Amino acid sequence: METHELKAAWQAIDKRFERENRLTWQLLRDQRLDKVRSSLWPLIMGQCLQMLFGIVFILLAVLLWNTSAKPVATMIAGIVVHAYGVIVIITAGVVLGKLRSVDYAAPVLAIQKQLAQVRRYYVISGMIAGLPWWFMWVPVLMVLIGLTGVDLYAHTPWTVWSGIAVGAIGLLSTALFHRWSRSSKRPKLARYMEDSVTGSSLRKAQLQLSELQRFEED
Repeated sequence: METHELKAAWQAIDKRFERENRLTWQLLRDQRLDKVRSSLWPLIMGQCLQMLFGIVFILLAVLLWNTSAKPVATMIAGIVVHAYGVIVIITAGVVLGKLRSVDYAAPVLAIQKQLAQVRRYYVISGMIAGLPWWFMWVPVLMVLIGLTGVDLYAHTPWTVWSGIAVGAIGLLSTALFHRWSRSSKRPKLARYMEDSVTGSSLRKAQLQLSELQRFEED
């Protein structure tokens, strides 16, 4: 075989291997990204449930607006409950929108950055939905009792004010514990707290993307 013929044969073999490697990598990438999408379904369902959760509070407030007697204190409680329901729905919708906008055709690093942004909004959404419950049980209780035509604040104002005081103490304690747990002196606890707010779905997706990135770099 002539030299040029041998060189052409080797080039053909190299191109074939390169094409096969490309196909193998694309197949692996598609499989891993399918797993990433699947692992995010619990997060999607959780945000949908959060939206339903918010709808319940809006409906509760609507029931209050349809009652005849609406004392001022109960009206304020109804506005708070209604606003909470709307905000909870909006924050969950933002998270779902961010998840929907993730471009799985982008490079792995870009996908990781997009999921990191999803995580930020998810944490904010969880804080907005969860932390107010140090106080939210008070207006919810006022609305529920208000639906029976009774003004809780007029009958037992100490219940409302003590509930608000307990909520303030609880919220302050939560903030102090969060700050204490994130200290560099307690790395294991800090990592546990970080994982707890991230959610298992996002952690699993991020782990799969990290493995895919390592394979890509190799």
